[in-house]
Amino acid sequence: MFQNQEITKDVFYVGVNDRQKHKFENMLPLPQGVSYNSYLIVDEKTALVDTVDIAMGDIFIEKIQSQLQGRTLDYLIINHMEPDHSGSLKLLRKYYPEMQIVGNSKTLDMVYGFYEVTGKTLEIKDEDTLVLGKHKLQFHLTPMVHWPETMMTYEITEQILFSGDAFGCFGTLDGAVVDENMNVDKYWDEMTRYYANIVGKYGSAVQKALKKLTPLDINYICSTHGPVWKEYITKVVDVYDQLSRYETNEGVVIVYGSMYGNTELMAETVAQGVAQAGIKDVIIHNVSKSDPSVIIQDIFKYRGLIVGSPTYCNELYPEVESLLSKIEIRGIKNHIFGCFGSYTWASAAVKRLTTFVETMKWTSAEIMVDEKQGLKKDNYQACLELGSQVAALVKSFKCDPPHCV
Repeated sequence: MFQNQEITKDVFYVGVNDRQKHKFENMLPLPQGVSYNSYLIVDEKTALVDTVDIAMGDIFIEKIQSQLQGRTLDYLIINHMEPDHSGSLKLLRKYYPEMQIVGNSKTLDMVYGFYEVTGKTLEIKDEDTLVLGKHKLQFHLTPMVHWPETMMTYEITEQILFSGDAFGCFGTLDGAVVDENMNVDKYWDEMTRYYANIVGKYGSAVQKALKKLTPLDINYICSTHGPVWKEYITKVVDVYDQLSRYETNEGVVIVYGSMYGNTELMAETVAQGVAQAGIKDVIIHNVSKSDPSVIIQDIFKYRGLIVGSPTYCNELYPEVESLLSKIEIRGIKNHIFGCFGSYTWASAAVKRLTTFVETMKWTSAEIMVDEKQGLKKDNYQACLELGSQVAALVKSFKCDPPHCV
């Protein structure tokens, strides 16, 4: 029934699109959906690289059967065990009981742990190879990109890198699969959002993986989410290289929480100070409206971060507190910080924001603005000065790339 797209000779795309799921991992909005990518190599032996979310398991099986036309599936190669990629494993074993599951030792432990599947496994080590016929596979372990078992599979004949989650992005594949056959504009921000929220904590591991892959000649990158990269391979690798070094663009993100508009007015004033100091990229997020995944995406992109919060029950505004926790978890580096806050009878927010920046070990503006009740003339000027100070620090910041991670 299905006419699967051929990426290159005997290598077929058998992935699926998910336009139903509202949130990835029940956290991250999917306004443009997401693809779960799987790839089938048909040679003297047949091999499937990764599976798809079990919610799409039935159509996935049909795609594989349409391509195999009665042949068996000899190998299932698992680059990454997250259930959006391994979820159809047990179903596949029912259809192909003789199929060998190929993975490293940590992968095979998880195969049992998640699905209680045992037997007919092939444990591989770093740089081991598997010959299918004309196609020869080489396995490269890339631990903590972004789970401990993650690896990549390199097809030597056609020079294809099956990269697991690395180089992936949100967004469905709408007809075409390979980047040269589509307009890829929508994927770049979604790649940054994907990286920042899912892989972002593991910059050092990504750098090690990139160095490890440098000797390989790569004609295609086949990730588990998003387009197959061919025309834009250099750009895709550069995006991951920059993000994993925590290299940022000259810009400032201003994030605030506000109940009655007083802190919001301070945020607007700080933004004016940033812009007057010559920063053109100024992004303002209201934490009660902007999704945290988008805010974190922008924090990864831009060098400056200014956070404002009212004091709430002698603590930070809850949504601000939640965002700071997400930033801390990801260990974001190399930022310029500023902060401001407001209170009615007891000040606490600015003190807590100061503690946060000390924890992150970022460079901070000297001025911190703390306003009692409504914004007044002196603190209006102080907000302008805060924006100006952060802008100056952003402009003068230097990060020697080898030491940015």
